[in-house]
Formats: sequence, C-alpha cells, structure tokens
Amino acid sequence: MAIMKVIEVLANSDKSWEEATRKAVKHAAKSVKHIKSAFVQSQSVVINDNEVTEFRVNLKITFEVK
Repeated sequence: MAIMKVIEVLANSDKSWEEATRKAVKHAAKSVKHIKSAFVQSQSVVINDNEVTEFRVNLKITFEVK
C-alpha cells in the first residue's frame, strides 16, 4: 500500500499555462521527491492594457511518501 500526499502550488509564466505548470512541478521537485501527478485546479491570466501579460495556474501535486 502506498501513502500519498497532496500539496497545492501556485505558479506563473509570461508565455503559457503549460510553461507555468512545468515551472511549478520543476520547482516542487527541488524539495519533494516521488512526484506522481499534478492536477491543474484552476487557471487565470493577468491583463494589462487589454493584453494578456501573465498566465497563472493553481496545481495540486501528488507525491508518494516513502
């Protein structure tokens, strides 16, 4: 039986939601081992002068506790 834990991570990118997601997982992996999945809970953008300037994601990252 595996024991799993979930953490919530917020990340941003000036290019895309996909890049923000990759950045979040990469950053979390610096301190969390055995990451198994990430669930994008929400997405949002920042708009300045009628232009999208930032993509934001809120992730739930699941990892195995050994």
